[in-house]
Amino acid sequence: MTISSVAADRAAHQIEAFLEMKAAERGAARNTLLAYRADLLDFAAHQPDPLNASETELRAYLQGLAGQGLSARTQARRLSSLRQFHLFLLREGVRADDPTSRLDAPHVHPGLPKFLSEAEVDALLNAAHTHPRAEMVVAALEILYATGLRISELLALPRHALAGDAMLLMIRGKGGRERLVPLSDAARNAAIPLLQGRGRHLFPGRDPARPLTRQAFWGMLKQVSLVAGIDPDRVSPHVLRHSFASHMLARGADLRSLQTLLGHADIATTQIYTHVLAERLQALVEAHHPLARPAVATRKGSL
Repeated sequence: MTISSVAADRAAHQIEAFLEMKAAERGAARNTLLAYRADLLDFAAHQPDPLNASETELRAYLQGLAGQGLSARTQARRLSSLRQFHLFLLREGVRADDPTSRLDAPHVHPGLPKFLSEAEVDALLNAAHTHPRAEMVVAALEILYATGLRISELLALPRHALAGDAMLLMIRGKGGRERLVPLSDAARNAAIPLLQGRGRHLFPGRDPARPLTRQAFWGMLKQVSLVAGIDPDRVSPHVLRHSFASHMLARGADLRSLQTLLGHADIATTQIYTHVLAERLQALVEAHHPLARPAVATRKGSL
C-alpha cells in the first residue's frame, strides 16, 4: 500500500467518525450528513494527505472551486464543512492546529425567498382535488401551507400525531429540536381520511412500513402545479414554506413568533422575510402619514 493510499484510508476513517459524531451528538439529518460526506470526500480527493493539509493547500483548494465556476454559496458551504471537520480533528487530537481558522468565506448575497401569491396557493389547493391520490395530496398541501413545515418534517409525521382532538403538532426538527405547531381546522379536516390508512406514517409510501419519499411527493406536486396553471419550476415544498412565512408576516405576524413556528434556531434566519415587513411598513406609511395623503395636494393648492 502506497503512502497516498494510506493517507486516503486514514482520511476516510476520520470522515466517517466525524459523520457519526454529527449524527449522534448533533442529530444531523440524513441529507445534511450526505452533504458533509460529499464535501469532505471531494476535498480529500484533491489532497495527497488530507488530514495534514496546510492552510496554503486549503486556500488553493477553495480558489479552485471558484475556478470551476461553483457559486459563492457552494464555496461557503464547502468551507463550512471543512471548518467543522478540522475542529473535530483538533478536538480528537488528530491535529494540533486548525488550518481553516484564517480562511475567509466568499461573500454570499442572500437572495429573497421565492413564494407564491395567496391566489396561487388557492389555485394549487383547488387543483389538488383533481389528483388521483387527492386525499393524500390535499392533506399534504393543507398542512404544509398551514404550518410552514419542512418536507422532511411533514413526511416523518406519524399517524398518531393527529389522533384525538389535539390541535397542535409536536415536530422534531433540525438538530433534534422539538416545537409545537398549531394546526388549522382545514388542515386537520383534510388529514382525517388518512387516519384510516395502513402503517405508522401519516403519509405512507408504496411500502406502508415506510413514509412517502420526497421524490414521489415532488412528482405529485408538479402534476398539481400544471393543473393549477402554475409553472412547476416555481413550486416546491420549500416554496410553500416561504409562502406560509411571507403571508403570515404580511397579515401581521411578528418575526419572533414566526421564528418559533418555522423552527429556526437563530432569528437571523427568519429575517430573510423582512422584505415583506418592509412592504407592509411602506403601505402603513402611505396610508397613515399626513404627507402621504391625497388631501395634502388639495391643501397646498388652496394656499
